[in-house]
Amino acid sequence: MKIEEAKKRLCLALDVDSLSDATRLVETLKDKVTIFKIGFQLFTKEGPEAVRAVRSIGGRVFLDLKYHDIPNTVAAAAREAVNMGVFMFNVHASGGAEMMRAAVEAATQQSQKNGTPMPIILAVTVLTSLNNEILANELNVNTNLKDHVTHLAVLAKASGLNGVVASPKEITTIREHCGHGFTILTPGIRPPWTNDADDQKRTLTPAQAIRLGADYIVVGRPILKADDPAAAADKILNDMSSQ
Repeated sequence: MKIEEAKKRLCLALDVDSLSDATRLVETLKDKVTIFKIGFQLFTKEGPEAVRAVRSIGGRVFLDLKYHDIPNTVAAAAREAVNMGVFMFNVHASGGAEMMRAAVEAATQQSQKNGTPMPIILAVTVLTSLNNEILANELNVNTNLKDHVTHLAVLAKASGLNGVVASPKEITTIREHCGHGFTILTPGIRPPWTNDADDQKRTLTPAQAIRLGADYIVVGRPILKADDPAAAADKILNDMSSQ
């Protein structure tokens, strides 16, 4: 993979709590990263202004708010995500098929009304901070993790979503059941030069995720905590492009 292609597939998690920190990172890294993830932390502090700020600098926004509510509420949120001009947003697959279909229908209608591109809509399968033990003992899910992820991915595809958010360790089984036109975005990415998994339990390196077939990878702390974020991003891009 060429570096330019890797740049289109690397997403930086803007897990910071101020607009100034976020815009500084986007300005610093916009020549290396094209997608910036805005999650609960930044969106709760700064709201839609964070999306506008990233887009004004030229970044594409992955709005990572994991909508999970009754279908009508999620549909309303999906319309607002379209109005903000996000490149991608997500919902929880565990919200069920009706909820996921409502998100797709609302986003489609709003995009057509606005004359704007339809965002990619992904379903979160099982968080990368969970493992088989937590799934069984705390959440009372009696299917093994890989099978549960696969089930949710198949449900998301049947509900009209573009793809899923899943651990890189489930990429192969999702590909087998959902095909190659189905988008897979993988968090839980840790570069080979770090042994710190933080709170992630199912991780792989950037190169491993790309080799297995990830369309996008999300990286946060390995870049955010680096003494030189730009140099860290370059190392990750080089690792990705080795595939």
